[in-house]
Amino acid sequence: MAKKYFRNLPDFDYVDRTKEGQNISDYTRVKNLFKRAEIAEDIFKDLNFFTKYQVVGDERPDNVAKKIYGDPNLDWVVMLCNNILNFESEWPKDQESYNKYLLNKYGTYDKLNEVHHYETLLITDKAGRQIVPAGLEVPEDFSITFYDPTLKQTITRSSTFPVSNLIYEDRKETEKRSIFVLKDIYIGLVIDDIEEVMPYTPGSSQYVSDRVVRGENIRLYI
Repeated sequence: MAKKYFRNLPDFDYVDRTKEGQNISDYTRVKNLFKRAEIAEDIFKDLNFFTKYQVVGDERPDNVAKKIYGDPNLDWVVMLCNNILNFESEWPKDQESYNKYLLNKYGTYDKLNEVHHYETLLITDKAGRQIVPAGLEVPEDFSITFYDPTLKQTITRSSTFPVSNLIYEDRKETEKRSIFVLKDIYIGLVIDDIEEVMPYTPGSSQYVSDRVVRGENIRLYI
């Protein structure tokens, strides 16, 4: 069932602007990367079709596809399931790439330990009722005043902690590692859907065939 994603993409003929393209009828044929596949909405919104997966170590989408489906060429299914368009920014980085990213963004390791923002710690009243949840991003001098019915008095509390740049970035990377993968029994269904929606349909002046459309050549009208 090996299906490479780009094999399913239809073609696009655009006007040849190279030195070799001297004739007005010269075109260059490329894959139409703007013809992006999507998982059918009725499947995408139904969690019963998916299972949670935790990306381990330096795993790439092809590694996950090999482990789940037995076929690394189904890496595009893993990407589609998580609406990932940009592998570099949306997939968890390997350790070497992550270190380079941190240094490029912050300049020095010392700046990684500087405060990125402040967050609340859990604040409760005397009876243990929650007043402020933990994890809210707040100013450094945040405080809250509330009436405690058990103590029968008004209390002002301040409880925050600093989140460093490193902790902030680590959290983002950790979140990226929690993904959804399509259950393998539905792979055939998704591939059939993709193959059905990828071909072009007649009706446009650009239509050549179900596999090719052609861009307008303004040189024909000059």
